[in-house]
Amino acid sequence: MLKLNFFLLLFLLLFFGCATETPPSDDSVEDEVLETSLEQSIIRQCIERHGGSKYENSNISFDFRKRSYRSSIRDGSFIYERITKDETKGQIHDKLTNQGLRRTINGTPVALSPKDSAAYANSVNSVIYFALLPYFLLDEAVQTEYLDTVTVKQQPYHKIKVTFRQEGGGRDFQDEYIYWIHQEENTLDYLAYNYIVDGGGARFREAYNARFINGIRFADYINYKPSTETMKVETFDQLLENGELKELSKIETENISVETIN
Repeated sequence: MLKLNFFLLLFLLLFFGCATETPPSDDSVEDEVLETSLEQSIIRQCIERHGGSKYENSNISFDFRKRSYRSSIRDGSFIYERITKDETKGQIHDKLTNQGLRRTINGTPVALSPKDSAAYANSVNSVIYFALLPYFLLDEAVQTEYLDTVTVKQQPYHKIKVTFRQEGGGRDFQDEYIYWIHQEENTLDYLAYNYIVDGGGARFREAYNARFINGIRFADYINYKPSTETMKVETFDQLLENGELKELSKIETENISVETIN
């Protein structure tokens, strides 16, 4: 009963919060309700809490595991860059755009096989994706499902599942993600995912060291794996509470810079 009351209250708040001076027609209200699911409304609030439109009006750069990354998103176009300083080859610059990936070494373009190009593109995209979460959770290829309201470490969370359509979902479209969004703070504090490529497996990440930089929220993560081989990521909050996750590593972004685009 408490859960039903929560959903009813949230629906009423969302419905009346969208009212304007000129009431929409019955047809437009019905279309809006159909197009905006509960989990999508929660994700939108989460994205706004983490930075909202600032993601699309900023150049974001950071260091991760001795590599430098840069992201620029605007008007449907994106530029993701990764710079690696190799002791033997020199500076390797990978630049991923809507047109594909381009690699240069010390400023000279390098011809890549389709396989290598896809692998490097996926690697660059993956790091940017996780660093800028939850920004990408409403992409066109994303499919969302509200699972439950849960308590993790005595805090209330929305539990939301994300999968991907094959078209536009990339080489990892079969992966499953679970996101835990705080019911009061609208922050993304935990996530879990499984993957089939590269041998397969599942991971759980717990956010820490959350901080705002020029209006955008960033966090580092403790990276866990389950004590037993399981791909059921929807159970990982229970595994955390039961002490059945093993810490693997820390996911830390350093030297973050957010430059506003005018």
